[in-house]
Amino acid sequence: MNKVVEAAKLYYLLDYSQNQIADLLGVSRPTISRMLQQAKTEGIVNISIVDPTEDVEKLKLALMARYGLNNVVVAITPSYEENVVKRYIGRATAEYLDTLIQDGDMIGASWGSTMYQVALHLQHKTLRDVTIVQLNGGVSDADVLVSPSEIVHLFGKAYSVSPYFMYLPAIVDQPLVKQAIMSDRHIRQVMDRGKQANIAVFTAGAPTADSVLLNSNYFRPEEYDWIKSHAAGDICSRYYDHNGEICMPDLNERTIGIELADLRLKEHSILVAGGASKLSSIFGALNGKYANTLITDQITARALLQ
Repeated sequence: MNKVVEAAKLYYLLDYSQNQIADLLGVSRPTISRMLQQAKTEGIVNISIVDPTEDVEKLKLALMARYGLNNVVVAITPSYEENVVKRYIGRATAEYLDTLIQDGDMIGASWGSTMYQVALHLQHKTLRDVTIVQLNGGVSDADVLVSPSEIVHLFGKAYSVSPYFMYLPAIVDQPLVKQAIMSDRHIRQVMDRGKQANIAVFTAGAPTADSVLLNSNYFRPEEYDWIKSHAAGDICSRYYDHNGEICMPDLNERTIGIELADLRLKEHSILVAGGASKLSSIFGALNGKYANTLITDQITARALLQ
């Protein structure tokens, strides 16, 4: 029996070959094969196979039930490092869109580093009568590594269409300024297309120190402090709390882009976000019912269920 246990340890724990074990124990290779079979039969060795796809299916169903979602995609990431998570969920989103988008669809897209990963991984697909539109205003190209217009451009390139850009700031100083901008018929047309889009793809930002939006000089000091202490996150530059309620209505009135309430009306409202820093922003967005589809990573998925 001792030799059976020793053979099992060498084979299963130390990755010795059966020939190597036979030489070490002074027996034939067929004898080692019989010992290893005996070890399994007598319960000395128990083999279990962990299928990550099975766990993913459980997470998907649990999240759908918990948050009332129509669909969930859980990407398996090898680490919880932020850039790795963004890359994997970006690729998963691109693959999901490839199966989803059809002739005649209108697709609205937001911006951000996660959305850039989505855009980078999009596969070319030949479709008819597809519309791509930018959902919200951006920040100056000098403030971001990738401009909002570049993301929408990549969406248009993948589906061979000319997208509708929103070359406007995300937030303006006064509501009257926004009203004047919205009175322009060309800008109004872009906004209307965003509202009419049956598919919206967007991420959720976190009010952290490295937030591009928070560092864009759009905010008054008291607004900045309020966001840092009260906001769970932002979608399309509109801030909300942990319950999904809009923070600071006055600021919301100065924000240019799709209204969050309009996201609830989409056929496919797809939130793409993951990572430790995004947990609160995802939680608030799901509580606000702004998405009916969530694409995230396995670690964030488990955290959202706790």
